[in-house]
Amino acid sequence: MIEMAVTMMVFAILVALGVPTMSTWIKNNKVRAVSDALQTGLRLAQAESLRRSRQVVFSLTNSTTPDTVLPLPAVANGTSWAIYTLPSMASGESPTFIQSGMLSNVSANVNINSNGVAAVCFNSMGRLTANANVTAITGGDTCAQPTAVLPPGTSPGYAFGISTPGSDRPLQVNLGLGGQVHMCDPVVPISAAHPEGCSP
Repeated sequence: MIEMAVTMMVFAILVALGVPTMSTWIKNNKVRAVSDALQTGLRLAQAESLRRSRQVVFSLTNSTTPDTVLPLPAVANGTSWAIYTLPSMASGESPTFIQSGMLSNVSANVNINSNGVAAVCFNSMGRLTANANVTAITGGDTCAQPTAVLPPGTSPGYAFGISTPGSDRPLQVNLGLGGQVHMCDPVVPISAAHPEGCSP
């Protein structure tokens, strides 16, 4: 009986020591899952602009049916994303839905800080472009000229911060002017020894 009590006590101590570490690990994985989902959506939008040789808009939204509702209520820090082709100015055609994805159901309680950006436009060469003629899709938001400072030596772009309370591993998804998507660790300054870091 004494041996069982001692064993249970040791087990309880080990569990008490391991729970905080396990909780942090789970939250870090949630941040990684949302970062991967956002990165996948941005890369798909850029690839589709090249494949179709058309301008494409990637929009953050809280809509659960972005394929059926236009204009989308584009929202900075939205819980979902949607990709549409932009209509040709000459033909008067309608926007074409390409694909959408969820961010909130990947991991609940993860915050996406898009720095006020709700829509991102890619031109037919896969590069970021400013476009004020996307309101029919986004519901009022436009693709502004990217201004975020990305790692030294690169051109401006957009930076999306992803974090959750209790995580010690926030991540950032950078989108460069040329359409390059790069995930980095904002806690670590970028250097030759730490290429996974973000710009200081």
